[in-house]
Amino acid sequence: MREWIEPQEVQVPPALQDAIGGHPLVARALVRRGFTDVEAARAFLDPDCYHPAPPTDLPNLTQAAERLERAIQQGEAICVWGDFDVDGQTATTLLVSTLRDLGATARYHIPNRRSESHGVNLPALKRLITDGVELVLTCDTGVSAHEAISYARSQGVDVVVTDHHELPPHLPQACAVVNPKMLPSAHPLRELPGVGCAYKLAEALYDRAGRAGDVAQYLDLVALGIVADVATQTGDTRYLLQRGLEALRHTKRLGLQVMMETAGLNPERFTEEHIGFVLGPRLNSLGRLADANVAVELLTTGDLARARILVAELEGLNAQRKLLVNQVTQAALAQIERDPSLLEYAALVLSHPTWPGGVIGIVAGRLAERYHRPTILIATPPGELGRGSARSVAGCNITAAIAAHREMLVSFGGHPMAAGLSIDPERIPEFRRALSRTVLETCGETARLVTLQIEAYLSLSDLSLDLVEEVERLSPFGPGNAPLVMATRGLSVASHAAVGRGGEHLQLTVADEEGATQKVIWWQGAGGPLPQGRFDLAYVVRASDYRGQRDVQVEWVDARPIEEPVVALRPKPSVVEIVDYRHEVSPRIVLEQLRARQDILVWSEAEARAEVAGQDRYKVGPAKVLVIWTTPPGPLELQAVLERVSPETVYLFGLDPGLDRPAKFLKRLAGLVKHALNSNQGWVDIPTLAAATAQREATVRAGLAWLVARGNIVVLGEDGDDIRLAAGGQPASADLPQVAARLKALLKETAAYRAHFARAEKGTLI
Repeated sequence: MREWIEPQEVQVPPALQDAIGGHPLVARALVRRGFTDVEAARAFLDPDCYHPAPPTDLPNLTQAAERLERAIQQGEAICVWGDFDVDGQTATTLLVSTLRDLGATARYHIPNRRSESHGVNLPALKRLITDGVELVLTCDTGVSAHEAISYARSQGVDVVVTDHHELPPHLPQACAVVNPKMLPSAHPLRELPGVGCAYKLAEALYDRAGRAGDVAQYLDLVALGIVADVATQTGDTRYLLQRGLEALRHTKRLGLQVMMETAGLNPERFTEEHIGFVLGPRLNSLGRLADANVAVELLTTGDLARARILVAELEGLNAQRKLLVNQVTQAALAQIERDPSLLEYAALVLSHPTWPGGVIGIVAGRLAERYHRPTILIATPPGELGRGSARSVAGCNITAAIAAHREMLVSFGGHPMAAGLSIDPERIPEFRRALSRTVLETCGETARLVTLQIEAYLSLSDLSLDLVEEVERLSPFGPGNAPLVMATRGLSVASHAAVGRGGEHLQLTVADEEGATQKVIWWQGAGGPLPQGRFDLAYVVRASDYRGQRDVQVEWVDARPIEEPVVALRPKPSVVEIVDYRHEVSPRIVLEQLRARQDILVWSEAEARAEVAGQDRYKVGPAKVLVIWTTPPGPLELQAVLERVSPETVYLFGLDPGLDRPAKFLKRLAGLVKHALNSNQGWVDIPTLAAATAQREATVRAGLAWLVARGNIVVLGEDGDDIRLAAGGQPASADLPQVAARLKALLKETAAYRAHFARAEKGTLI
């Protein structure tokens, strides 16, 4: 739980309220964000009222544009050197497209994460120069590439650097270094990400070519990079994002159109959330698990068939990424559980030899949020340097903290909130201790203090699409413009259920004291403690377009328990009668006898559901008499059914469905998938598959991941528990053994529970 900061009363100037109009909540939020002047508020809300800074405000940009202009005129071979995250992918695409549009001979190179890592590496640069490259233009990288740039100069090759990462003590000897971090902290260009810096260079090139305005064709790329790189939304960065989101809603890029179509997105209602949680992760999966150079082709292709092929590959990679992230997350949590002393440090530093470097940054972000401290995860393959990804928390510049111990590192670089590094694995314990001391000294307790600013208290009846539309006037949200957090007092949890690919989220229904209810989604909330009794709930509201139906989506942020007087009650004795038929020789005969005597509800799954005319766990409802025909796959599934049915009498049969061996389970799952491909346009839903295989939802997802990793299917889209599949035909991925091991472990857990269910005392089961 966090420390809630109560909403402070603010005086809204009448002129501001008149100018802004609408719900008073919007004007109050603007004042709290420092916008009391009408013109400034209008510029914040409406990009038409904002005046962007000229590109020449960026130091050295004129020199960079002049050098590129000369290269274009003289027909020099230019190579755009990018980076493998979305910011780097979009910046590379933007600059290559601009140069070619202006008549340049331009190629590009994005390093491979596994073989080259970040930055301008010397071996690849040497190959490019040998191949005839005469000018190198970097984007989203290069500001610390001293050795590589010195080598290029020695070969008569100029380098123009565009980057936005933290400045090193000394700049490389490039032809020009363009970096918004050279500007004063309050300058409107200061927070541009790599693609924003590239955009301003492209703007200058078009201006010099007498084609002012043509640069706007790249605004959709800029929006992707800003959100995916978690750039601070202030000044021109916010302006470009506002313009870019509108461009994305009408993008002409076939690759983006197919991505949106496959993911089931409505372009007309596209928001920054769709970049952060749908498009961004898919594009990032290229750099994390494959070759990010493919992104440039995807973002520039005019071939619809090729776009569909590339997007299908993206979907498969994204499914693998999700699986790997979950595996590394569980492994990291297990490491902390085995050694709780790791949490005694001000910075959480974990390492493992088998962690895939492509996903450790995502997991570091999850752990930083969970434990609210800077977190670094380091992959340490045997015989190699450890490569780490860092994520920080508000109030702590992780790159500056890492820089204080550069003597322990081989390389490092990044932003205040994220960084990368390489280190000799033997020095990790020493680095953990030193970094923690620095974090404690420089960030103090501010990095540990978790506060939550409440914008306003509302009742459940206040939540409507009209309110959401008013709140969305302040969008796009993100760093520098946090989403409005509202709260409602005096709620209780009416029901809850795990949802998501691995059951990692919670879908709850909360109720107020008047009986009004509201559905709430708690992202990554599965396993978290639910409040007991009455509580106050903090949340954000958004608009959901689930299956084309626009509705209010309330997202759980935090809960604060309400202190209530304790009333001592005697425990209520169990009233459930349990009758044990688990060892009955002729269970079908006994079942029919029960049916003849009374109304019963039979819970059965897999093939047994039809055989005994039963209902699966998702179809059962209230009944006095419950028959448990097939053995439940786990205790949570059993408890959920008991809560739904609330029986007075339970008859235990518990027949094993026989689907816990990997071969048998996969054969049945593959058959169900094949049926969906042939008769349902590839759509499957996790609950149906779980009931049809008598397995947990997590096991079904692991089974689908196995089919993806084996190349049998690809994932085209996902909407909650609904997943669209297509036939595969790709070779098995290198991650297949890991995927198979996880599936085997899940099936083994279920088999162990079924064995326990068969022999345990009946009173311990219900």
